[in-house]
Amino acid sequence: MDAEAQDKDGGAAGDPAARRRHPMLFRVAQAKLRPRWRLRDITVTEEPEIRRAVRAAALGNAMEWFDYGIYAYLAVTLGDVFYSGASEGTRTMLSLATFAISFAVRPLGGAFFGPLGDRVGRKQVLALTMILMATATFSIGLIPSYATIGLWAPALLIVARLMQGFSTGGEYGGAATFIAEYAPDKRRGYFGSFLEMGTLAGYIGASGLVLVLTAGIGEDAMASWGWRIPFLIGGPLGAIGLYLRLRLEETPAFVKSEAGRATVAQVTGEAEPVEGVKTEGKQAPRELRRILAGQRRTMLLCIALVAAYNVANYMLLTYMPTYLTENLDWPRAEQLAVVIATMVAMISVVTLVGRANDRLGRKPLLMIGMVGFLVVTVPAYGLVRQGSVLAVFFGMLLLGGSLICLQGTMSATLPALFPTEIRYGSLAIGYNISVAVFGGTTPAVIEGLVHVLDTPLAAAYYTMAFAVVGIVSVSFLKETAGLPLWGSPPAVATAAEAEEVVRTQRRNLL
Repeated sequence: MDAEAQDKDGGAAGDPAARRRHPMLFRVAQAKLRPRWRLRDITVTEEPEIRRAVRAAALGNAMEWFDYGIYAYLAVTLGDVFYSGASEGTRTMLSLATFAISFAVRPLGGAFFGPLGDRVGRKQVLALTMILMATATFSIGLIPSYATIGLWAPALLIVARLMQGFSTGGEYGGAATFIAEYAPDKRRGYFGSFLEMGTLAGYIGASGLVLVLTAGIGEDAMASWGWRIPFLIGGPLGAIGLYLRLRLEETPAFVKSEAGRATVAQVTGEAEPVEGVKTEGKQAPRELRRILAGQRRTMLLCIALVAAYNVANYMLLTYMPTYLTENLDWPRAEQLAVVIATMVAMISVVTLVGRANDRLGRKPLLMIGMVGFLVVTVPAYGLVRQGSVLAVFFGMLLLGGSLICLQGTMSATLPALFPTEIRYGSLAIGYNISVAVFGGTTPAVIEGLVHVLDTPLAAAYYTMAFAVVGIVSVSFLKETAGLPLWGSPPAVATAAEAEEVVRTQRRNLL
């Protein structure tokens, strides 16, 4: 901004103290705009309401990762159950490939549920994805084995996984959007970190349940019928999540966006959609074109960030149990205990990372995580390969320390990339394209690289390559900590804060 513009726009652009106190005002001044926020424009969401929204969104995310965790921790068993007609050397590969195939339809789910969430609301779509996820998880527990029905067994398993992949295509983008649009600007990182607490809770619940069942009924019973229990439990968990989500109100940002469009239509004389007339068929392609054409650079940035994050995430939390079983011959109980201990350590600090990125910014925490994976992955795998419980645990803690910097920050970073009117759809599409191509394929790709390159360090090299992608992506990222979401007015926690924002605006932008 030139000197004339700085002088014209006043304190928000020219006063460093004002910039530090109210960064959202500086952002507006940078754009050479004169905001005229009235008190009624400011979003005030009190903490009890925010916590209800966060709890419902995080539970759905926990449900998603509960299922993925169950499958990952039972991958070897499921290979024996559903692919017993194949040789022993290929059963796990086929099982991991089935895990990966569900990700192929996630972009389709994102393209369907995301724009739908931008049209009809976040709440309704998140309720629908919860129903579909729970149904798919529950149905896997009912599928007969290969020994009973032959090729129909893996075919039905693939159908169930595809159904779940399609439904989860609308889950993360919607849940992250839901929390981001409820949270105050100054605490979006903190509340967003609870979404990733749901991720870790889902993994911990899955691994803990598998560990308890294995210890209680033994490996033979687990392979025979015990593996079904965790999947069947997914049904009741989904019902609880659905109940919590249906009790929520729509996000304030979405409500104001809808009201704003209605006001524009009245002022310009444009006809609003008539109730009962089906316009979705025409709106959906237009929304997709707007997302894919108007947000290309931002979409590419989102895809790159999510790729680096998810490769690291799936490597540690999904592939590592298989690595310990196949390369170190660890019993299931030991490898699950170490994985659980690592995730408990991570979940204990995830909200601290959320608070930190609210204070320090999203970019510093993301960069620490990306650089961490580049630097510590090979030493961490060196510790893991030693095989002792203590060495494996410390190796996984090194990886977990880098991952938690990404987990505690990403859910506040990604929703802020896109404007309110297309936020759900843009995030759902970008996130799921990246997860489908890079994230969900990570266990199968790493397993294949280990065999082709004949080195267990293939997993480390693969993770490091994507860490470089992440470092480059973060360098292009704009800082959004403390700023309003794109297309929304400031969001605060109390009426007093809203009054202060308006007073500061008047004082600095006269």
